[in-house]
Amino acid sequence: MHRTLTTLACTLTAALAAAWPTPPAPPPGPPLLTETATTATSATGAATPAAPTTVRTPSGLVRGAAHGGYRTFEDVPYAAPPVGRLRWAPPRPPVPWSGVRDATRPAHACPQPAGEVPGGSTDEDCLHLNVTTPDDASPARPRPVIVWLHGGGLTTGAGSSHDAHRMATRGDVVVVTVDYRLGALGFLAHDGLPGSGTFGLADQQAALRWVRAGIGAFGGDAHDVTLAGESAGGYSVCAQLASPAAAGLFDRAIIQSGPCTGRPDRPFAPSAVPLSAARATGSDFATRAGCGSARDVPVCLRRVPVARLLAAQDTDQHPAFDTPLLPGDPAAAISSGHFRHLPVLLGGNHDEGNGWAAGIIQAGNPVTPATWPDVVSAFFPAPGRAEAIVREYPVHATDGGPVFGAVIGDADFACPTARTDRLLAAHVPVWRYEFADEHAPPLTPGTPPFPLGAPHASELPYLFDLGGRPRDLTAAQHRLADTMIDYWTRFARTADPNGPSSPHWPQGTPLSLSPDHVTPDRTTALRHHCAFWDTLG
Repeated sequence: MHRTLTTLACTLTAALAAAWPTPPAPPPGPPLLTETATTATSATGAATPAAPTTVRTPSGLVRGAAHGGYRTFEDVPYAAPPVGRLRWAPPRPPVPWSGVRDATRPAHACPQPAGEVPGGSTDEDCLHLNVTTPDDASPARPRPVIVWLHGGGLTTGAGSSHDAHRMATRGDVVVVTVDYRLGALGFLAHDGLPGSGTFGLADQQAALRWVRAGIGAFGGDAHDVTLAGESAGGYSVCAQLASPAAAGLFDRAIIQSGPCTGRPDRPFAPSAVPLSAARATGSDFATRAGCGSARDVPVCLRRVPVARLLAAQDTDQHPAFDTPLLPGDPAAAISSGHFRHLPVLLGGNHDEGNGWAAGIIQAGNPVTPATWPDVVSAFFPAPGRAEAIVREYPVHATDGGPVFGAVIGDADFACPTARTDRLLAAHVPVWRYEFADEHAPPLTPGTPPFPLGAPHASELPYLFDLGGRPRDLTAAQHRLADTMIDYWTRFARTADPNGPSSPHWPQGTPLSLSPDHVTPDRTTALRHHCAFWDTLG
């Protein structure tokens, strides 16, 4: 039972955060070598120059695409392809190009199994980013910048899955979505590899350095950068707050469903592991990839085809601490106050655990009064803990799924988020939310075994068009989406989400976000049994 459920849990950690298809990128074409001038028509009928779609980056010219009120620049390299001798090496600057690079098509996602990316990806030339900018943003009138790190268990996901045009146009900000190395290619640890266990985090820092150096040409304010992410992307923000190497690379932080106090013994939320443990995992990986007995393991691994590496890697991935990039566990850094002191917007969803509970039940593991003790023991094997949880969360004949979901959500997300809030707020301004739309549009097809409410990742369609396609929202849900975008982008602009058009968001009290009911909620800790989890440890 323990092995079956834990393996399934790790699979769902990646799958539920990657539950929307993104169109596969077409093969790259040759750089564009000619420029065509464009014009727009003003309200008086006069022809006026359109916003430029060709922009100079630090490495060369790129041509993007013009849309109604915004421009997009996709597949822009921020680092050299991590191939050959650069596989499992810190990111290097991109190679400059001549002519004009086509930036009208999505980048290839970093290598990953099939899921969010149809058919998966084996293309290592993936250290690219996408820029969405309002038409009237310019170097003379720069806008705040939000850099978005996607979720997916550090195993799946793509920046191009998150169409940010609503955030850019309504919020009047420049949005950058980033692809970074995933899975074993991003987080393998081995004593023969400098930078072991943190290559994906190093990629994120390289993207932030690119933003500081180059976003001004797209109309972004290089001195006003907010780093944001969800799930594994949110936890990556925690890691960057704790990383000395990220000092000076961003000015504010948004952490969605990725509490900084995650722990490896809670398998649903992301966390970090000691370098020694990561190296042990890396040694097992090298053996599965056929290089365990090689004279030079890194050289051998760099010759292994990507598909074989993907087949050999574990489903769940963790960054390693006790490393130069991440000297300590982010949870310990947050607890001790040894993190970058920046304003933070932080939160999670009302029913974070329901998606995992539903998937585990649908995989043939029913949750009934008879099976409940064994299910709890699979995830909380320490003596005495399972019995205490069963007493605190009794299961009856018809509510096994929601109760299981509540345990996952409370233990792995809601209460760690509350603890993260308390620890951060001792040093920096913090605004905390709980997304609570019980009728949020589903992210996966099919009928779940029980209503999911507001599960993990369900807030994302309110901020982005996932996979380039908007979800069907009611009028009230559209108003909530607008309110959330207003909060997020005001925070990016002023370090305070409050403004005259939205309900007041107080510091120190979580703000409940549901359609036509945006209000402070002082019962969050009680509802999620946080006193119990604090006592249980």
